[in-house]
Amino acid sequence: MASGGAAISAGPTPPSATTASSVEWHQRPPNPKNPVVFFDVTIGSIAAGRIKMELFADIAPKTAENFRQFCTGEHRKNALPQGYKGCQFHRVIKDFMIQGGDFLKNDGTGCTSIYGTKFDDENFIAKHTGPGLLSMANSGINSNGSQFFITCAKCDWLDNKHVVFGRVLGDGLLVVRKIENVATGANNKPKLACVISECGEM
Repeated sequence: MASGGAAISAGPTPPSATTASSVEWHQRPPNPKNPVVFFDVTIGSIAAGRIKMELFADIAPKTAENFRQFCTGEHRKNALPQGYKGCQFHRVIKDFMIQGGDFLKNDGTGCTSIYGTKFDDENFIAKHTGPGLLSMANSGINSNGSQFFITCAKCDWLDNKHVVFGRVLGDGLLVVRKIENVATGANNKPKLACVISECGEM
């Protein structure tokens, strides 16, 4: 759901409704068949640690594959790799989420995917039940691209609006908290650059 103007590609919004969920997706037992990817993050050019993430390929395979290929850089456009390496977390809201993935413009207005400019919402099986969940940022129905966010709390008002497709593993949540606590300025942009310095598949 857009916030900050029509040009902003992605932006989960504050709570407006609540829904129940029977599965605690942020605490779901790992599936060893699912891919695991990572981000090495710097904050203000200082190493902040590694975020390891399990992608829910068993639940949302198309969405998971889009993210995985942008982590590995194997997706190419004009023979050049496209992906998250060097990309910033451009929008941070404490007690809500950290948002990144716009490697085209690094400001939330860029949109691309391995399937074309945008792709449809795959499903809404997984819910925003707690911190550390990976979900697709969008500008409305069926407008998924490369942008994503990681929850910092339960965000059930986003259920059935944003596709949850993975979760942070182990101590990676501590790195998410470091990013979450960076001071922000206009448009919730961190005052210290929070950059994915390296990324890939485990």
